[in-house]
Amino acid sequence: MKSFGNIAKDGQVRAVASGALTDGKAVVVNSDGTVSVVAGSDTAYGSEVAWDEPSGGSVTQNISAFDSSNNKVVIAYRDGDDSNKGKCLVGTVSGTSISFGSIVTFANEFVSLHDGMTFDSSNNKIVISYAGGDYAYGKSIVGTVSGNSISFGTPVVWYSGNANHVASCFDSTANKVIITYQDAGSSDNGKAIVGTVSGTSISFGSASTFLSAAMRTPLHDYDSSSNKTLITYRRNDNDKVACVVATVSGTSISFGSEVEIDTNSIFNWTVYDSSNNKFIVAYQDTSNTNGAVLVGTISGTSISFGSKTTFLSNSPVGIRLLYDPDTSKIIISYADDGNSNQLETKIATVSGTSISVDADPVVILASYGQDITMAYDTSNDKAVTTYTKDRSGATDSGNSKVLTIGSTNITSENFIGFSDGAFATTQSASINTANTIDRNQSGLTAGQTYFVQNDGTIGTTAADPSVTAGTAISATELIVKG
Repeated sequence: MKSFGNIAKDGQVRAVASGALTDGKAVVVNSDGTVSVVAGSDTAYGSEVAWDEPSGGSVTQNISAFDSSNNKVVIAYRDGDDSNKGKCLVGTVSGTSISFGSIVTFANEFVSLHDGMTFDSSNNKIVISYAGGDYAYGKSIVGTVSGNSISFGTPVVWYSGNANHVASCFDSTANKVIITYQDAGSSDNGKAIVGTVSGTSISFGSASTFLSAAMRTPLHDYDSSSNKTLITYRRNDNDKVACVVATVSGTSISFGSEVEIDTNSIFNWTVYDSSNNKFIVAYQDTSNTNGAVLVGTISGTSISFGSKTTFLSNSPVGIRLLYDPDTSKIIISYADDGNSNQLETKIATVSGTSISVDADPVVILASYGQDITMAYDTSNDKAVTTYTKDRSGATDSGNSKVLTIGSTNITSENFIGFSDGAFATTQSASINTANTIDRNQSGLTAGQTYFVQNDGTIGTTAADPSVTAGTAISATELIVKG
C-alpha cells in the first residue's frame, strides 16, 4: 500500500501514522513508508547513591566489574580509614538507581589497586588482583557472589616482589585471567602472567616480560574476534603511550612488537569495541593537555591506529573508558582538571578507524571528584559509574550513579516535518513538510533557528544527530526545513 499521497495543501503530504501523532510534533518517516513522532531520551545519570561506611571513609582506588551470572555489579576499593585494607561490596541495579549489600573485607592488609578486577565468565567468579602487604607482593583472590554479598577464597601470591599498577582482564576463548603489572623489583619492567581459576582458587603460569624498560600504568582488554589482548602502557623514558598485542597459549603469554601510540601522554585507558572489532585508546596529550582518543585495528600480532580525536581541550585526568554493547557506544569518563575537577562523561561512536565524540558532556558530579570506575550491567542495559567525593563528615566517600545512554528514532535523514493535527495509529495523517509553515508551536523566538531534539521537542541547540527543524517567524510559527 502506498503511504504517501492525497496532498491536502501545498507542501503537505499525507501518510499512514504508525503510532499516535500529536499536533505540532516532529515526525520521521519509517522504512516502510509510515510516519511516527520523534521519540527518545537524552543520556542521563540517576540519583547519587552513597555506599561507604555510615561514618564516612577514606575510599580510594575504586575498581569494579559486572558478574553476568548473578547480574550484580561488584566494587572493590582501598579503605584509608582502616589501615588501607581491601574491601568489596555488591550492587544491584534497578531502573536508574543501585542498591548495595554489606561491605566485605577481602584483604586484611595494605592493598594497592589499579585495574585488577575481572569476571571469569567460564567459572562465574570475580577475580581481584592487587599488590598487597608491606612488600607489595602480587596477589589474586577469587570471589563468589551470592545475593547481595560476596565471599572469598584464600589469596594466592603470583609474585613475591614489588608489583605495581596491577591490571587484569579475562580471555574468554582460553578461559584465562591475564594480569599485567610493573615489576618494581626489575627496573620497573612491564610483565604479564596468566591465571586459571579452579573453584575458589587460582593458579598461575610463569611471568613473561612484554617491555624490558621502565613503564607504568599498564592496562589491557581482550579482543574476542582475533583472540588477542591489547596491552597499553606509558613508557618512563619518554612518556610515550605504547602498546603490544598479546596471545595466550595454555598458561603462557607471548607478545608482538611494540607499537607507539603517541608521545607526551598520561592517564591512558583501553577498551575493546566488540561490534566494530576495534580497540579504543584514550589518554591526555601532555604537549597540549588535550584529551585524545583513537581507534586501533588488530592484524596478526600487531595493531594500527587511525587519527586521534580530541574529546576535551581542558586537561582530563583519571580517564576511564567503557563499552556499551547495547548501543555500540564508547563511554568516556574523566575529571575535568580545567573545571575544578568536575566529573564528566562523553559518549563516542566508532566508524571504521575514526571515532566521533559528543560535544557536550553529561555531568557526573558538579564539584571536585576522583577515582572513577565503571562497569556495564548487560542485564539492565545500564552503566554504573563509581567515584569518590568529599561530603559533610566524610572525606573521599564512595558513591555510585547509574547511567542510561539516550536513544532516539531520528536520524540525520528521516525527519520530514511536523504533524498538522492529532491522528491515531493507522490513520491518514497530514504532515507539514519542507517550506511549509507549521503553526502549531509555542514559545518560539522569531528569527531563531530551531533543531529537533532526540525526544521530539525542538530547541536552539543541535542534538546528536544534528537535525534542523526550521526558522521561527513568530512565537507559534516555524518555516519547516527539509
